[in-house]
Amino acid sequence: MAVDTFAPKGGPNQERKPLTIGRVLIYILLVLVALYYLAPLYVMITTSLKSLDEIRTSNLLAPPMAPTVAAWGKAWDTACTGVDCGGLAPFFWNSLKMTIPAVLISTLIGSLNGYVLAHWRFRGSEALFAALMVGCFIPFQVVILPMARLLGMFDLANTTPGLIFVHIVYGIAFTTLFFRNYYVTVPEELVKAARIDGAGFFLTYRKIIFPLSLPIFMVCFIWQFTQIWNDFLFGVVFGGSDAKPVTVALNNLVNTSTGVTEYNVNMAAAIIAALPTLLVYILAGKYFVRGLTAGAVKG
Repeated sequence: MAVDTFAPKGGPNQERKPLTIGRVLIYILLVLVALYYLAPLYVMITTSLKSLDEIRTSNLLAPPMAPTVAAWGKAWDTACTGVDCGGLAPFFWNSLKMTIPAVLISTLIGSLNGYVLAHWRFRGSEALFAALMVGCFIPFQVVILPMARLLGMFDLANTTPGLIFVHIVYGIAFTTLFFRNYYVTVPEELVKAARIDGAGFFLTYRKIIFPLSLPIFMVCFIWQFTQIWNDFLFGVVFGGSDAKPVTVALNNLVNTSTGVTEYNVNMAAAIIAALPTLLVYILAGKYFVRGLTAGAVKG
């Protein structure tokens, strides 16, 4: 039997490229860069597992000799004392109660806005889109005073619903931009065909646009979750004593003066505060890249 010399691309008969010195140097450089960026996380984890005595006597990069999770329990439950201080637990749940509805609502509104601006254009739609884009470049500090007045008018000051409202309003500009640039890549013929068949605004969105939107929904979910969870300014300004997010609690913990700086507790608290965003990127990071590139064809 004759041997097929035209093996499929990527098949077992394909010869691998030789490992040249240049490729080896590139791999070494990538490993060094990865280690450089992972070093702070390693130090945070190892420090959080050490006792204070071991932190004082051991090297910063040394692994814990007697690992303990006592600092994690203290950071979660009784990290510090004071009016604006305490364990991260209640503030962590405050952040979840604030972030999840704000992400879902701002993403849904942005999806509808992007759908309108991409396929249901009207007189002045381009000007409206340009005005919305201005919102992407407005600093947080500019909206503090008018937003505080608005929250006071609606009796939402110092409440979790007030923080949700603030993040929804501030996030709509970004989600609209993402969805509009993605939806312009959807063929106009599909929307026109649905209109000819008698489908209205919402039916066209539900049957045609929405099923194609998973990549960009993932982009907006990740973007909004990261921005809202990590926000400090809105949380410290608009969050009351019972509505402060975890970022404010973390700041209070680190800056609380108790005579002794508990580095292990501070590191454990920082990891706890950052854990949700790390998990989101680990579990859905590939969808973030796919969604961004999917909307980069035109528009």
